[in-house]
Amino acid sequence: MIDLIPSSESVMQILEKTGAYRQGHFVYPSGRHASHYFQMPLAFRYYDNSRVLSVGLSRKFRMNKAISSRLPKVSIISPSPGGIPVAFAVREALGAEQIYWAEVEGGARQFRQYLKDSDIHPCIIVDDIIRSGKAIEETAKLVKEIGAEVIGCGAIVKFEDAPNEIEGIEIEYLTKFDCNFYNSYDEWKSAEGNDAPEEIVRF
Repeated sequence: MIDLIPSSESVMQILEKTGAYRQGHFVYPSGRHASHYFQMPLAFRYYDNSRVLSVGLSRKFRMNKAISSRLPKVSIISPSPGGIPVAFAVREALGAEQIYWAEVEGGARQFRQYLKDSDIHPCIIVDDIIRSGKAIEETAKLVKEIGAEVIGCGAIVKFEDAPNEIEGIEIEYLTKFDCNFYNSYDEWKSAEGNDAPEEIVRF
């Protein structure tokens, strides 16, 4: 029998096999250096991976009676375009009625779709990865501003230093990752040792 919630090890195997999890020397848009980078859409290119990961995350929500009792009148929301594949897959797994996503325009996060008050059902916010938690926090605030309720939050990967809850709602995830960030190349090189790769990948 297939485990409906894959282990953390199984999730990382999928991400490594598809190239969604990469190791090397990476410089993030913030200018900080790290030895790891996640490019989650690479895993969701394959239907079987999408199904395993989305069903696993959806089961975490379905086991919560406060969420399962509201189905199917639930909205699945992605904080950004990058999380849209996860949102669609989780929506299908849960049989939820609605799906929305937000984008950053003019420095502010807003919904891509035109919405009126009370258009959105109670919301589950999902993303592919939660690094700092800023995107999901801004989306939760946006949901509250239009008078909707957040009943769940989650992602495939959650960084160790990301928040454990948003608006009092515990963040669900399939695997947790501890990624160290460094402020400069010298700091990164010193921490990673002499065998650290010289090649730099910038994003």
